[in-house]
Amino acid sequence: MYFKGGYRKKVVKPCQKREIASEIVSTHAVLIVRACRIVRLDRSMYYYSPIRDDGAVEEKLRWYAEHYPARGFPEYFKRIRKEGFIWNHKRVRRVYKKLGMSHRCKSKRRFYNPKKQILLQPLHPNITWSVDFMEDRLMNGRKFRILNIIDDYNREALNIAVDYSFSSKKVVDILEQIIDWRGLPESIRSDNGTEFTAKAFEGFCNKFGIRHLKIQKGKPMQNGYIERFNRTYREDVLNMNIFENIYHVRDLTDEFIEDYNQNHPHSSLANMTPLEFINHYSRKIPNFVVGF
Repeated sequence: MYFKGGYRKKVVKPCQKREIASEIVSTHAVLIVRACRIVRLDRSMYYYSPIRDDGAVEEKLRWYAEHYPARGFPEYFKRIRKEGFIWNHKRVRRVYKKLGMSHRCKSKRRFYNPKKQILLQPLHPNITWSVDFMEDRLMNGRKFRILNIIDDYNREALNIAVDYSFSSKKVVDILEQIIDWRGLPESIRSDNGTEFTAKAFEGFCNKFGIRHLKIQKGKPMQNGYIERFNRTYREDVLNMNIFENIYHVRDLTDEFIEDYNQNHPHSSLANMTPLEFINHYSRKIPNFVVGF
């Protein structure tokens, strides 16, 4: 007899075959003898009823899981042996897996909460750069991310990188490209995202002697300059457009950077644009050349 629907995985264990045979008998009104033949199960196995009772093992394992949730099977079994129980290793392991205890929950990662850093107006370019991530979606629903980098001195957009994902190494590569034409910053301010706490980023800061300023958890306004920039970018670009693909986002972003740096007045910069401000004051700054 042929039954449609190959939705099951290959069955090997007798208990699995017994379950399928029972389903065939109840669903298709087939005799038990024929159902056992179909799944290649001995008829005595169909009528077999296990007599073992694992209640005591289950109770003991549940007690351990409640009182020692961070431990696993090896320590549970050692404790069972120390308490004098002679349950077989394979039996305890089988019950352990049956209860679903082999899928342990990951412990929460905890990071040191840095001290509050006062947000100051830099007196020169390249004293402090601020970096932050944003995200949005394309027309097809695919998520993309944006890495914003500005100089706190004149709020200049040094780069806005758009991609589907960013590793810490990619962030470092982008910063090094900016350093090639802009010069080295004394410090970089960021949140505690994994891209900024990874070894690649910390190694980059140590290599160039850059001070990494981390804001406190849940305090985005400690990085207020970039947060204000994020708002402008979202209002002018992300909220005003439906993006067909990531190249569409990049084209509009390039246009935004040019307009923002050259034409966007800031009240905190005496209503000058970022480029006007730095050109106006750069002659008063020794050894600084505007790199545009």
